[in-house]
Amino acid sequence: MKILMVLTSHDQLGNTGRKTGFWLEEFAAPYFTFLDAGAAVTVASPKGGQPPLDPVSDTPEGQTELTQRFKQDSAAQKVLANTVRLPDVKAADYDAIFYPGGHGPMWDLAEDPRSIALIEDFYNSGKPVAAVCHAPGVLHRVQFQGQPIVKGKRVTGFTNGEEEAVQLTTIVPFLVEDELKRLGGLFEKEANWVPFVITDGRLVTGQNPASSQAGAKALLKLLP
Repeated sequence: MKILMVLTSHDQLGNTGRKTGFWLEEFAAPYFTFLDAGAAVTVASPKGGQPPLDPVSDTPEGQTELTQRFKQDSAAQKVLANTVRLPDVKAADYDAIFYPGGHGPMWDLAEDPRSIALIEDFYNSGKPVAAVCHAPGVLHRVQFQGQPIVKGKRVTGFTNGEEEAVQLTTIVPFLVEDELKRLGGLFEKEANWVPFVITDGRLVTGQNPASSQAGAKALLKLLP
């Protein structure tokens, strides 16, 4: 069982002068969930190498058992420091693809032609695709059979209410909830910060950071 995880290479939070990137919990929880299930995990990013970590996700209150495990795991740290370049990976080599969030993917992966083509390759090959928190935003240009991949599908992602709570509604390129609805997705949500994951066919989406481990487990259920 081979799983590809794709992280952002983008580290600027719009024009705020603040840093962003991937969310630590959303990488660590799925990564170890996949490893513990016996999967071989490859981590990629558009530029390769060390992807930028959102500093807000590395505060004491953001720590979980799995982020602590990551900080004590030199092998996992080495994997993260040496991500594969996205142009160098092929869907044919993997069984599933998983996108952790953080705000970074909203800028680069959402518009990255290689990422878009990669998701389409996985989905067209009958393989599952998963994205949590802001990462469902990477689906917004992805097509399946000439239609948006989310059209008519039950989906979730970082909600307008959660974006308002972190006061970034006017900073992000688009709002995940509004965009998935605009594309014809059947958007569902729970209360802010409550774990919530939807599986519709081969598409798995999670609402927020708290949904990342559940999203990884939902993806594993779709694999033989």
